[in-house]
Amino acid sequence: MKALILAAGYATRLYPLTENFPKPLIEIKNKPILSYIVDKLKPIEGMDEAAVVTNSKFYDVLTKWAEDSQKDFKNIKLKVFNDGTNSAHDRLGAIGDIEFVIKNDALEKRDLVVIGGDNLFDAELNEFISFARKKSPNVTVGLFDIKDKKHATKYGVVGINREKRVISFQEKPKVAKSSLIAMCLYYFPRETVGLISEYIKETGKSDTTGGYISWLCKKKPVYGFVFKGKWEDIGNIHSLCKLDEHYCQFIKEVNS
Repeated sequence: MKALILAAGYATRLYPLTENFPKPLIEIKNKPILSYIVDKLKPIEGMDEAAVVTNSKFYDVLTKWAEDSQKDFKNIKLKVFNDGTNSAHDRLGAIGDIEFVIKNDALEKRDLVVIGGDNLFDAELNEFISFARKKSPNVTVGLFDIKDKKHATKYGVVGINREKRVISFQEKPKVAKSSLIAMCLYYFPRETVGLISEYIKETGKSDTTGGYISWLCKKKPVYGFVFKGKWEDIGNIHSLCKLDEHYCQFIKEVNS
């Protein structure tokens, strides 16, 4: 099994903090977000490699992180891929980046866990993986109830039935049907990996993972696993401030 961490965005909403520094390497309590994510992968049976896909702008600094961090993740080989983009204007999008790594790292025959590089959560991944393996060869999506329908409109809003099958998926709707959202965490069994290229060819879209899941739900069963505990999507400086007081001071300095 392999993990793919999405880190090719340009995080413009966090400027100037991320103008010349990748968001996944922002430190929370003196530890990069990426390191927290890879820590979550360590206990998973069969997990032997974690690929990080980034862009030309941040490739060197992320490669340095991987080289320096490899000693801390002895059983998981770290690899960094450069998608060749240089700005938000020519980015491949999340699905485009997933397809890029699949083609460049021969992942068609590997089960794949995909995680957004700005995801922080305190739950362990073993329950998610166990659930997803039982639902294989179908895709499983990581879900979180943020308890706020208005706030949920910023994300992909998901509906599931008693069997945990996804029955609806709204990508950033104006009005959310529920407060259950997709948290950019996916389990793609090897049998489904090739469907990503099919989606891009059929729709011409390669931006959001939500668009892909919405398309896939209409063709095949997709299941949702609801995480408990805490979860944070690092979308802006205020979400950082909630996690580390250091960034509250940064806000004051920027606004002064």
